[in-house]
Amino acid sequence: MTEHETDRTVEKLLRQQAALAEFGTFAFQQTDLHAILSEAARICAASLGVTFCKICRYRPDSNDLLIEAGCGWRDTVVGQVVSQADETSPQGRAYITREPVIIRDVRNANNLALPSFYAQHGIVSTVDVVIPAVDDAPYGVLEIDSPTLHQYDVHDINFLTGFANVLAAVVATAKRNSAMIALIERQKLLAEELQHRVRNNLQVVSSMLTVYARTAFEGEARDGINLISRRVETLARIYDSMLGVGLGETIDLSAYLTELCTALPGLQAAHVKKIELVWTLEPLMVALDTVTALGMVTSELVTNSYRHAFPDSEGKISVTLASSTKGMATLTISDNGIGLPSEPKDSRHGKQLVRRLVEGIGATLNIASLHGTQSTVDFALAT
Repeated sequence: MTEHETDRTVEKLLRQQAALAEFGTFAFQQTDLHAILSEAARICAASLGVTFCKICRYRPDSNDLLIEAGCGWRDTVVGQVVSQADETSPQGRAYITREPVIIRDVRNANNLALPSFYAQHGIVSTVDVVIPAVDDAPYGVLEIDSPTLHQYDVHDINFLTGFANVLAAVVATAKRNSAMIALIERQKLLAEELQHRVRNNLQVVSSMLTVYARTAFEGEARDGINLISRRVETLARIYDSMLGVGLGETIDLSAYLTELCTALPGLQAAHVKKIELVWTLEPLMVALDTVTALGMVTSELVTNSYRHAFPDSEGKISVTLASSTKGMATLTISDNGIGLPSEPKDSRHGKQLVRRLVEGIGATLNIASLHGTQSTVDFALAT
């Protein structure tokens, strides 16, 4: 081999190594298997200076090889043309023997039954290598084709074999990723279905409690049942907010509180219709446990204002949510009512529940009475 030939060989090897690196970088960042196979065909054809390349997938049910992706072919070839997985075709022979099949001139290969697209594209030279097994059976065959006589050396065969090995690993990874994505999607659907059912059941329980309180109880007993009903309804609203967020550990507290504040006036007695509830809420991602607790806190404090802050049944209740110092946020429920009078029994129980909920999430509660009542909860945001 002359020095010039040596330089050309080295140059070709470096080009082929760069092509392998290029394909590897592309393939392991891509999730679409067809896009991966199409790019593999393009890179193989360009690296070996040929016009055509195809990747055939073995189909065990029909024992054939379908052209799954390719480069240079007419539209009627890729995805439609098949060859039997036996020794009557170049790709079938490569798949059966697991050895490279090199045909310098297919016009002299009288022992092969070539598919018609070889003649339609003027194919003369072809090389097939098997795409080996990684997890189960070999995926199929990698083939390059040329419309002119082409002499392939050992370096070309080694490149194709190495490329097929990389392609096998990529295909196996893509299959595992696809199966994992399908599993995640199924889990997401199951989680959403569970959330729907829990939400619906909670709303049914809330409605039953409301009807039961109206028909079977009076006075404090009715008020107590209605209070439980409102708490159940609050939990149902949490599930409303969870729907569509999958299995995430955080949700937008402002979105949930908006739903809750929209619903709370309708859960009150008819005589408080002139009491206005307004809210100003900054979007904040908060841990689910914290959202649950703050939803109950908001429901309890707003309901308490509705019931006890306005003897004349007129006034305004405000709910605000905003980030404060780094990693912290503040939820404020205030009213312009009569302040902190002597609390009825049910109100005291509600305040005790609020304090337990606040302590349970590591937050702090401050209640002040000045031109009404203001309750402030300082809590940590999700990290």
